[in-house]
Amino acid sequence: MLDTLDSMKSHQTPQTMKPATAAKKLGVYLEATPAEFQEGVVSRTELNALQTDPPEWLVELRRNGPHPRPVVAAKLGVSISGLARAGVTEALTTEQIDALKQENPEWLQQERATQAEVRKEAARIKEKKAERAEQPGRPRS
Repeated sequence: MLDTLDSMKSHQTPQTMKPATAAKKLGVYLEATPAEFQEGVVSRTELNALQTDPPEWLVELRRNGPHPRPVVAAKLGVSISGLARAGVTEALTTEQIDALKQENPEWLQQERATQAEVRKEAARIKEKKAERAEQPGRPRS
């Protein structure tokens, strides 16, 4: 029985993912990656190698972009929904993000304020749950 399990393990194919999934995990904009990355599949081992020892194209993409919307939102301190409300639907470069921060348009100020309120409310809820958990004899829900 053990021999069968051992031989099954040695014949397992490596876990792979689509380039879009790998790009998302790497925090980069897929369309800006090299063609060979976009056209192939990425194994878990290859993804780990890209994360631990990124090639120059990956370092450059992470530094200068264009960045995918989740990264743009994080760099601006707003939500992805906030970007959409402002009409920002394309990937932005680090230079474009820095320019937006400098301009600090009204929409960016509003979305940052909204994001700050959301974080504050999340912290309040977390604190309240922690207080309830500490109270003896109360049923947890």
